[in-house]
Amino acid sequence: MVFGIIERGGDVVTRHVQDRTARNVVGNVVKWAKPGSKVNTDDWKGYRSLMERHGYDHQTVDHSAKEYVRGDVHTNNIEAFWANVKRGINGTYVWVSKKHLQTYLREFEYRHNLRQQPHLMFELLLQAFPKVRVE
Repeated sequence: MVFGIIERGGDVVTRHVQDRTARNVVGNVVKWAKPGSKVNTDDWKGYRSLMERHGYDHQTVDHSAKEYVRGDVHTNNIEAFWANVKRGINGTYVWVSKKHLQTYLREFEYRHNLRQQPHLMFELLLQAFPKVRVE
């Protein structure tokens, strides 16, 4: 099971979670979204506490009723991100083990979050490796 949250026009955060319980999913929303933020989701009942207990401006779309957009309420951004992840895994990696799933998710986060600044990708990647002294 994977969880993802994305800011409109901004960054994405993904996590490999144990299960799809409200505790896991809502807990991650609370961890990553600022209090009072507008949060758009599908109509899964596990999200109900976002407004009631956590104070988010929570709006939903009902995918089961073929509702995908209502004004500015939609989940298209995260759906597009997941489509890219699926294409990347199926087309490049073919298969991903549960053990390494979070590492693959972080790679897709990295690409997405730097999409507006691709010139930084290589530089940041190099900085992630320890410097080796050559004598």
